[in-house]
Amino acid sequence: MKARPYLIALVLIVLVAGLLVVFRTPGGDPAGPRQETSPQAAVEAGAGAGDAYYPTDGNSGYDVTLYDLAITYDPSSQQLDGVASITATASDDLSRFNLDLEGLRVSEVEVGGQPAKFAQEGDHELVITPAAPLAKGRPFTAVVTYGGKPTTIDDASLGRSGWQISSTGGAFAAGQPHSATTWFPANDTPRDKAALKVAARVPDGWTVVSNGLEGPARRDGGWTTFTWSEETPLATYLATVAIDRFEVVRSKLPSGTPVVDAYAPGTSGSKKPIQSRLPEVLAFLETKFGPYPQRAAGGIWVADQIGFSLETQTRPIYASWADLETVVHENAHQWFGDSVTLRSWADICLNECLASYSQWLWMEKEGTDLDQRYRDRVEELRSRSSFWAPKLYDMGKGNEFRGVYDKGIMAVHALRKQVGDDVFFRALRSWTAEHRDGNASWPDFEDHFEKASGQPLDAFFQAWFRDSGIPGDQHLLPAGVRR
Repeated sequence: MKARPYLIALVLIVLVAGLLVVFRTPGGDPAGPRQETSPQAAVEAGAGAGDAYYPTDGNSGYDVTLYDLAITYDPSSQQLDGVASITATASDDLSRFNLDLEGLRVSEVEVGGQPAKFAQEGDHELVITPAAPLAKGRPFTAVVTYGGKPTTIDDASLGRSGWQISSTGGAFAAGQPHSATTWFPANDTPRDKAALKVAARVPDGWTVVSNGLEGPARRDGGWTTFTWSEETPLATYLATVAIDRFEVVRSKLPSGTPVVDAYAPGTSGSKKPIQSRLPEVLAFLETKFGPYPQRAAGGIWVADQIGFSLETQTRPIYASWADLETVVHENAHQWFGDSVTLRSWADICLNECLASYSQWLWMEKEGTDLDQRYRDRVEELRSRSSFWAPKLYDMGKGNEFRGVYDKGIMAVHALRKQVGDDVFFRALRSWTAEHRDGNASWPDFEDHFEKASGQPLDAFFQAWFRDSGIPGDQHLLPAGVRR
């Protein structure tokens, strides 16, 4: 995600008094040891997948492999009706389990083809009790019928996210850490990545764009159903659907990868010249990060002054203020964030610090001396304590997007100078290859670079990423960046 500049400044004001982070993991840690149980002693896998910042998000009792969504949306009434078929495997013996769904009402649930009891509790918990317990290791399908007017989430640091009504009359879903559950029920944790299929029915004249590969459209009785399929597993916050009177442009990358670009009314004139450089951007990023890790590419340009652009998988959503630098940033996320996904929100620097540094790499390609730029920034900011204050790892709930777009760039360049260019870029390419389509943590990244460089980097990472405040000169000015 790339935040609009004025919002980065706003973040510094948010939650000055600090937020209490409640560290509890009611659902347990999927990676941790589990007690063997029998169906007769089945557990209730309730809210929580183990993220300390968002302890009620997700559910650790099962692993989703596919969200197969059929939705109908009428822009005139803003009513959404949906049927979500969720294929998963129980990772415990389950007597019941939770999904996350915000603002929409459920009318029916089936599990394994049998009616299931359900209740909607709290802000977003859909509690499902199947007719019979689900045995550990057993695949199952839950079918949820739901509807209503989707809600928008007000986020303290980045403004509005989730389902948003566009100024052009359509709608789109985007935001992090939450977005998906404003339009379909999900195991809303980045730890549970799954494939996605979308069949979206809208009145004729409207177009629907989503993630992945485009399928055939079907027209019937004044309505059109658009189909999309993303087979590469994605985190729920990277799923999107956008509905508008789009101008759609289709092309291919030199590799044959399909590209779909969508322009909301009034955007194509100014944004097509920017988006047309996508093949050049991806080709450049491949030289730094390794092969493009997605099956499709493109962009969705909305006409709205939202507070961010977002790396929705294969097809980022761009705000009306977005520029070429934003395109570079969001497509770097296709490696860092989308393919290699954070394990917990404390690890957000894995996404944002690295994607932000891609903007500097692009500037370097265009002729900027990054070492000189870095030294100038150090001198300019040395006495500005507010710049150095944010922690880049485990920064606390509500602070995830402080520092990662600016201090994060400086930290990554310092790391590059500490280990040298050959090690730095080789380590980035091996990182994206080893963790492709999976999850990773910031400590994993630190270990990876220590092994790749053969250097003891604990003090460096402590100074730059784990501590608040300006690093000491030995880490602020590594040998590789000194004059």
